[in-house]
Amino acid sequence: MTVPRIRVAAVAAATITGLAACSAPGGGSGGGDAADSVVIGVASEPETLSPLLGYGKDGNSKIFDGLLERDADLKLRPALAEALPKVSGDGLTYTYTLRDGVEFSDGEPLTAEDVVFTYETILDARTNNTARSELDAVEQVRAVGDDKVVFTLKYPYAPFAGRTVLPIVPEHIAGGQDPNTGSFNTEPVGTGPYVLTGWSKGEKLTFKANPNYWGGAPKVKKVTMAVIKDDDVRATRLRAGDLDGAVLPPALAATFENDGDKRTYEATSYDFRAVTLPTAHPVTGDRAIRQALDAAVDRRAMVEKILDGAGRPAYGPLPSDDPWYAEGIEREKDLAKAERVLERAGWKPGGDGVRVKDGTRAAFTLLYPAGDKVRQDHALAYASDAKKAGIDVTVESATWEVIEPRMKRDAVLAGFGSSGDPDFGLYTLLHSSLAGDGFNNMARYDNPAVDRALDAGRRTQQAPARKAAYDTLQRELLKDPGYTFLTHIDHLYVLADRWDGLTTQVEPHEHGFASGPWWNLQDWQPKK
Repeated sequence: MTVPRIRVAAVAAATITGLAACSAPGGGSGGGDAADSVVIGVASEPETLSPLLGYGKDGNSKIFDGLLERDADLKLRPALAEALPKVSGDGLTYTYTLRDGVEFSDGEPLTAEDVVFTYETILDARTNNTARSELDAVEQVRAVGDDKVVFTLKYPYAPFAGRTVLPIVPEHIAGGQDPNTGSFNTEPVGTGPYVLTGWSKGEKLTFKANPNYWGGAPKVKKVTMAVIKDDDVRATRLRAGDLDGAVLPPALAATFENDGDKRTYEATSYDFRAVTLPTAHPVTGDRAIRQALDAAVDRRAMVEKILDGAGRPAYGPLPSDDPWYAEGIEREKDLAKAERVLERAGWKPGGDGVRVKDGTRAAFTLLYPAGDKVRQDHALAYASDAKKAGIDVTVESATWEVIEPRMKRDAVLAGFGSSGDPDFGLYTLLHSSLAGDGFNNMARYDNPAVDRALDAGRRTQQAPARKAAYDTLQRELLKDPGYTFLTHIDHLYVLADRWDGLTTQVEPHEHGFASGPWWNLQDWQPKK
């Protein structure tokens, strides 16, 4: 993969999850001259800072490190391990040797037992980690002395090394607590380049540089992640100088085009926007409705008008430039096809233009998270396209606290996407065994052919066989779409131009708090 483009004063962007402030929070530089501190505005905060419950599972946590990490091109490289793992010929054993001299931020040494504790706790069914299925291949993890860790797998799992970016926690602290309720969830201790110094829920998180970081003490000494949910407010605070950087949607990022003191960084991503179509609903559970919506939606118009060109049409969960993408699944808006599908299935036009079948109107509610302008615009465009096919979609904004209990029956304008390997994002999105498991398989999608393809892709080491499995999956989604895939979005970040060393990665859906140009914050250098 290539390093995404970096542009000065970009004119396009997309939304992300993160944090932002209401007043120069945490005493950061907030637009001042000092480059040893930074205040970053993002749109949300994590529920927990414990990797045992899923925080930082894809890497780039500033508090923790994994055995491995990814560079700007997403290639795996050693982190807490001194080298990439030694893999047995049958693909069932991975052996890691730990780096010498690594300490947690409290001064205690990292040992192999900390690694074993981390993985065993996550794999324990009593731990409330909804990402546990990502480690399904692990049969056993054991320590060999203080510096070696050996993973034994149940079956050869080709992308396993990519799972070991998972952050490692200290057993001497977290081991004495309930992983679901303990203080470690909000008072973490790790080996990472930064140490949490404060967390005011809904307002800000503050960090200081770890002077004993094994990778060298960071030059940026203080970081504030300020929580501002509303896109407009985030942009206003950035312009006022309360923030040094922020994540912004396209139209707002474009307003900084002529600001010579700021740069806009653009990252391509696996992040897609899609509408979940719950199978429990009498309308969205009808395959003909789902097929019609897939045909009626104008993806290109969404990219052009909502994302201002900063993205691509989503014809499935994988972006069209991904090597695992199934060629030939592209499709344009086809309203005539949508109408034919509905007619054949018995959905006839009603007096008000909304189709009806057996007394049921083709109508449902589509929820989107309040304050997210890009999702709102996607939802409204989707409803407009659906109306032309005779399907009535009522768009409604709500907080996630309201949305979550309604996900079983109501559609949601959702965001997903993981980088690194197709298994990382597709299994939790589509496998029937995870239907309704938190935010996994939100649509409660159940397709045996897709399940078989997911299992084959997960359990097969040979690249051609894996490619065939994921091709089958993507083509099956054309016939039985459990989601309406809309767009893959680029992520935009606007920052004060006071540092060198900033780059972006090809990003997953989860970004803002750890990803973005600050994925390598510990490497930033103040401009001379």
